[in-house]
Amino acid sequence: MFVVRLAEAKCMESLTFSSCFIESNMILECMARMRSEPRLKSEKITQLGALSLLLLMSGLAIAGPSGLLAWGENLHLLDQRNAELKQAMIERDQLKNRVDRLDPNGADPDLAGELVRRDLNVAHEDEMVMIIK
Repeated sequence: MFVVRLAEAKCMESLTFSSCFIESNMILECMARMRSEPRLKSEKITQLGALSLLLLMSGLAIAGPSGLLAWGENLHLLDQRNAELKQAMIERDQLKNRVDRLDPNGADPDLAGELVRRDLNVAHEDEMVMIIK
C-alpha cells in the first residue's frame, strides 16, 4: 500500500496521467508476482507437506480401514454374523427344550428311555435290537 501511495505522489509531481498510470500498473504487477510466488523454499516445503497430508487424509477416508470402501465389507460381515447368531439361538432353544424335558422332577419317559438305550446299551430281555447300516 505504501508503494502505491509513493507512486501516486510521484505521479502528481510529473502531472502526466499516462506515465502515472503505466508506472502504477507496473508496480501493481510486481506486487502481484511477489504475492503469487512463495518467497522462501521453506514455504514451498510447507505447502508440499500440507498438500501431501491432505491427500493422505482423503485417501484414508476413501480406502482406509473405516473408509467408504470398507463399509460394504463391514455390512457383509454384519449380515454373516447375524446369520451365525440366529443359528446359535436356534441351537440354544433346542438345548433348553431338551434340558427341560430331562428335569428330574418330571422327566419325559420317552427321552429318558432313548438316552438309557443309546448311552448305556441297556435293553429289556424281550426287546430285539436291530442294527441298520
